[in-house]
Amino acid sequence: MVRKWLPSRRDDRQMVVKLLVVTAAMFAFGYALVPLYRHICDALGINVLSLAEQGGRRERPANTQVDTSRRVTVEFDANARGPWDFKPAVASVELHPGELATVMYEFRNRQPHAMAAQAVPSYAPHQAAPHFNKLECFCFNEYLLQPGEAKQWPVVFYIDPKLPRDVTTITLSYTFFEVGGKVPTPPGARS
Repeated sequence: MVRKWLPSRRDDRQMVVKLLVVTAAMFAFGYALVPLYRHICDALGINVLSLAEQGGRRERPANTQVDTSRRVTVEFDANARGPWDFKPAVASVELHPGELATVMYEFRNRQPHAMAAQAVPSYAPHQAAPHFNKLECFCFNEYLLQPGEAKQWPVVFYIDPKLPRDVTTITLSYTFFEVGGKVPTPPGARS
């Protein structure tokens, strides 16, 4: 006679107790990870927690790279080569060298078809160009604008404090032009 093994109630209770202990241990380990992580970061000098996680808001440390002894005016110019609107949201900003600034540019495609376009920057005076540092700029990429579509794109920049002191005004000029061969021919224009 072949006898099948069936667990007893005692075995069932032991298994439930073991599973409860494992579940409680996993919960305790997960709960202890945050203080353990903070302790390890503090011990190693790694500060990777956000201000909210550190227990509140703190003042942002001062940017020691900003030259507060002088101000530079940055004027914005926009030239469009084609049937679209292109302009800066402001005509100029005044800032300290090393100070971060963001200026928005507005674009609108007035053509009845999509267009691919790109902006090319230029600087005046010429010696200011190496000191004008763009962190984000719409001029880095080509863009596709649908008929009548309007967009706003930023240029985020700072002026290097090593800018010669005699330069007090910089003109940032963009020329926005269509990139040929990037957009399909509009319907009805094919021969």
